[in-house]
Amino acid sequence: MSVGQKGLLGAGAALMALMGVAVTTVSGIQATTANSISNQQAPRLLAQKLKTLTVIFPSRSDSTDLQSKADAVAAFLSKDLGIPVKAQIGDDTAAVEALRANRADVAFLSSRPALKAEQLANARLYLAEVRDNYSGRFTYNSIFVVRNNSPLKSRNNAKATLEQLRGKKMAFTSPTSGSGFIFPVSELVKQGFVPNRDRLDGFFGQVAYGGNYSKALQALLRGQADVAVVSEYAMFPPYITAEEKNQLRVLHKISGVPAHGIAIDDDVAATDRERVINSLLKLNQSQNNPLLRNLYNSTELVRVDHNRHLAPVRDALKRVGIEP
Repeated sequence: MSVGQKGLLGAGAALMALMGVAVTTVSGIQATTANSISNQQAPRLLAQKLKTLTVIFPSRSDSTDLQSKADAVAAFLSKDLGIPVKAQIGDDTAAVEALRANRADVAFLSSRPALKAEQLANARLYLAEVRDNYSGRFTYNSIFVVRNNSPLKSRNNAKATLEQLRGKKMAFTSPTSGSGFIFPVSELVKQGFVPNRDRLDGFFGQVAYGGNYSKALQALLRGQADVAVVSEYAMFPPYITAEEKNQLRVLHKISGVPAHGIAIDDDVAATDRERVINSLLKLNQSQNNPLLRNLYNSTELVRVDHNRHLAPVRDALKRVGIEP
């Protein structure tokens, strides 16, 4: 972590913010570690650095009563780690800012905010969420959706299929959505239909933004749009009803969108980070799994490599002309 990244005066200040203890005490412990404690004892001492843990749980449209569910997870982590764990609710932007300002140690994040967390806080993604309705286990599809009676048809290749969208009314989810904007626009750029995200009106007859998956699909159902782009899991409740789903079909899909995951700040020492990861992975165990499922309908957490997992969204952002 550089001083410029977080605006801290030094490593001691970073540790003080994380641990809530005086820098002189930390320095004294470090000196003792170097001079008086054997290498075999060092890991145990390092494990004591983390005195408290703050976890940010971003609000999502498919999760209700999130604070009580997050508190239940925090209580589990607190018991397992043997330290106080605090659960805070906020959107992705607030989560990234909390990591940057050292007000949080861990955050559940979607892919683009995870890149921002890396850029601004030097945090990295260590775990990804698995869902039953993800096609790729910890990746999912961005889908172009049309009404059943639409004349638009799926063709033999992406170019032929998407060519039919010329002049049509398009409902994107939002300009910041990965599956509802970034990945579909990246595909349009890749196929040569638009040069970047700023020239969509040169291809579509109309461009609108629903604001979320449900509203984008409702615009399609009401005939206000010819096509909508959403995540594949938005084709199920609570986003739309089963009856509404029966009125729609998938025209084209883009695979490999990175699943949401869990980022850990770089101020958390490596030994403590591994403790936190292992504790979170215990949510996969049958007796603890309901705590995880209740949060965001995830069934499992899996380890991922930060760079490899987020590479697709980095590429998509670059293609559409958006800074990570």
